[in-house]
Amino acid sequence: MHAWNEPDLPSLPGTAPLPTVFDTAQNRALQTEVEGEAASLYVCGITPYDATHMGHASTYVAFDLLNRAWRDAGLKVTYVQNVTDVDDPLLERANRDGVDWQELAEDQTQLFRTDMEALKVLPPDHYVGAVESIPWVVEAVENLVERGLGYPVEGYTDEQGQVHPDGDIYFDVAAAEKLNEQDPAHWFLGQVSRLSREEMLPIFAERGGDPQRAGKRDALDPLLWRRARDGEPRWNGGKLGEGRPGWHIECTMISQKLLPAPFTVQGGGSDLKFPHHDMGAGHAYAIAGKPMARHYAHTGMVGLDGEKMSKSLGNLVLVSNLRAQGVNPGVIRFAIMDNHYRNDWFWTDELLTKAQSRFEILAQATEQASADADEAAEATLAAVRDHLADDLNSPAALVALDQWALSTLERLKAGENAGGGALIRDAVLARLGVDLTA
Repeated sequence: MHAWNEPDLPSLPGTAPLPTVFDTAQNRALQTEVEGEAASLYVCGITPYDATHMGHASTYVAFDLLNRAWRDAGLKVTYVQNVTDVDDPLLERANRDGVDWQELAEDQTQLFRTDMEALKVLPPDHYVGAVESIPWVVEAVENLVERGLGYPVEGYTDEQGQVHPDGDIYFDVAAAEKLNEQDPAHWFLGQVSRLSREEMLPIFAERGGDPQRAGKRDALDPLLWRRARDGEPRWNGGKLGEGRPGWHIECTMISQKLLPAPFTVQGGGSDLKFPHHDMGAGHAYAIAGKPMARHYAHTGMVGLDGEKMSKSLGNLVLVSNLRAQGVNPGVIRFAIMDNHYRNDWFWTDELLTKAQSRFEILAQATEQASADADEAAEATLAAVRDHLADDLNSPAALVALDQWALSTLERLKAGENAGGGALIRDAVLARLGVDLTA
C-alpha cells in the first residue's frame, strides 16, 4: 500500500540533541535508546471508516515531531504505520451506509493520505494494510497454537440469533506470562499500561474485547483469529480455517516483519495503551522471545469545547473540513502544537485564531528580516531544538519563535538591522512542518 508524498525537509546547520520521550511503561521521560545511528518507529494507523479528525491529526503530528527530531539529530529513521482496513467498525459502517466495505476503506484511506500530505507529515517508509498482513498473521497464530499459547473455543448462538462457529482462536495470557519468567524483560499483562486487572476488565469490554465469551480460559484473553461468519469477509487461514485476524496481532506482525526487535518507539493515542499495546507487546514476546519496543509513547485525547470528541457523539473537527474552509494546514499544525502531545486538550475557535495570528506574525518577520543568519536567529534555532528534544515540548518551541518574531519586527520598525529570516523559515519547516511561505 502506498503512503503519500514526501514534503520538503530543509537541512539545518549543526545537529540537534537526541530527544527524550515519556515512556508510558516506565512512567518517566527517557532519552530514546537508538540502534547505533538509526531509530525505528511504529505508529498505529487509522481504521478507515470516517474522515481524519483532530484526534488523529494530533497523534500523527506528535510522532512526526519525533521523526523530525531524530532526523535533525543525524539518525536514519525507519517508520512504519498500518491501516486497519478490515475490522468490525468498518464493516458496521459499510453495512449501515449500504456501501462496499473495501470501497469505504479505500475512500477514507485516500482522504487520510490527502490530509497527512497537506499537514506535511513525513510519510512512513512502510504503509501496510491489515489485509496485507494476513499471511504473516496466519503463520504466527498457527505457531502460537502449536506451542500452547493460542487455543480454539467452541461456537455458540448469541441473543440476536447469530451463529458464531467453532474455532475462534484466543491468546492465552497466563501461558504467555510464564514464558522466560527469569528474563528481566519478559512480558506480563499491564507491562505497558500499568493498569490493574480490575481496571482492565471494563476497558477491555469497551475497546473491542469480549470478556464474557464462553470457553475462554481468561476473560482478558484477546482474539487472534476470528472464524468466518456469514456475510463477513474471509481469508484462507490454513490450519486455522477461513476467517480474519484479531486486532492486536496485525500490528504485531507488521512491526515484526519490517522493524528490528525491539524497535525504538511504539506510538499511538492514549486509548491504545490497553488493550492494544499491552496485548501487542505480549504477542511479540510470545512469538520472538524479545520485547516489542524499547519505549511506548502516547498522545493525549482531543475534545471540542469542553466535551470529548468522538465519532459516536458526532462532534468531530475534521481536517478536511477545515481545509475546505480555507484554513492553511500550517495554521492547523500550529494549533495542534500549541498543546503538549501528552496532554488532553480541547479544540476551540480561540485556539485556531491564536494559531492564525502566530502564522501571520512569523511569516511577516521571516519575510522582512534579511536572509543572512544572525546571533538572535541562531540562538532561536538552538532553543527550538532544545525544547523539542525535551519530550517534544512544542508549546515552548513556539514561544521561542514568537519571541524571535516580535523582537525582529520591533528592531525593523526601529530602523535596525535584523537577519535570520531564511534560517528561521527553514527551521519552522524542517522541525515543525509548517511552510510560512504557503
